[in-house]
Amino acid sequence: MKKLMTALFALLIALSFAGCSAEPGTKSWCDNMKQKEKGKWTADEATTFTKYCLMGNYKK
Repeated sequence: MKKLMTALFALLIALSFAGCSAEPGTKSWCDNMKQKEKGKWTADEATTFTKYCLMGNYKK
C-alpha cells in the first residue's frame, strides 16, 4: 500500500508540472519559442509565433 501511495504521489507531482507551460501567444511563450530550435517547431507553433510574436502583439 505504501508503494502505491508513493507512486500516486509521484504521478500527481509529474502531472502538475506538465500543466505549467505558458499559453501560446503570450510573451513568455514567445521567449521560450525563440530559444527552441526552429526545426522542432510544429506547424501550429510556427503559425502562432508569426501571429503574436513577430509584431509584439502578445496575448494577455
